[in-house]
Amino acid sequence: MTGSAGPGRGPARTRSERRRRHTLYFLEHAARQRPVHLDTDIDMTRVEAHRAAARAAGRRSSVVAYVLYAAGRVLHRHPEANAALDPGRLLGLRGPRTVRFDGVTAKLALDRTVDGERTVLSALLPGLESAGLDEIQRRIERYRGPDTAGLPEFRGVRLLGRLPVPLGRLAFAAALRDPRRRPAVLGTVSVSSLGHRPVDGFHSSGGTAVTLCAGRVAERPVARDGRLTIAPVMRLGLTFDHRIIDGAAAADVLGDLKTTLEEFDDGAEGDGFQTLVRGAGQDLRT
Repeated sequence: MTGSAGPGRGPARTRSERRRRHTLYFLEHAARQRPVHLDTDIDMTRVEAHRAAARAAGRRSSVVAYVLYAAGRVLHRHPEANAALDPGRLLGLRGPRTVRFDGVTAKLALDRTVDGERTVLSALLPGLESAGLDEIQRRIERYRGPDTAGLPEFRGVRLLGRLPVPLGRLAFAAALRDPRRRPAVLGTVSVSSLGHRPVDGFHSSGGTAVTLCAGRVAERPVARDGRLTIAPVMRLGLTFDHRIIDGAAAADVLGDLKTTLEEFDDGAEGDGFQTLVRGAGQDLRT
């Protein structure tokens, strides 16, 4: 039998992916990467104590803000990972080289609904090498409002959705042609979080030399001083582009991120707030 959808089945339907065209163009670009994946567990006791103290002081601090804070400091300390690949000119007259950036700009993936369709928008957060935690949180909140897609930062995304596909591909490629412009287009480090869902760990390639992927914070058994205890733990995935850095350098970055988060201290609060942090940390350990 031909031409039949079968009993209880309707005809196949197609729909336009206009709202996701920017994502599809990006994936075509990211397919050129040579991704390698690392991950580690991070004891979030110190971070959770700081978050509890912030709530007691009437402030909100999301886990992703701490990841961004750490990423800014760590990537600034590891300039070889805060870089982009310049593939060289045609015919191999000049071979590939890397372009290193002075500042750290994160590309933060956002799950948003635009015109009734779920899509991913990417917000750029520059200057993370020196931005304070409260400032980072304020920037995140700006992109969590109901009118995120209408912000001027996403004008290029809206344009890509309106352009015919061949022109859209050309426009996206043109924006990435000069690697020195990458911070203003793709950022210098990509950050994504699925911690609001029961996801322990995941990996993705964000088009940058390093992509950080944060899972949920969950109570898990950990060993401290030879004793077993329960602590809030987060799995942090790191994907690196092997064309830009090697595994040992990427492992150093991941180790520095782990230390920065586990020993978190933004150094910007007074003695009273630090007392709250110590008290909240003691509560988490008991």
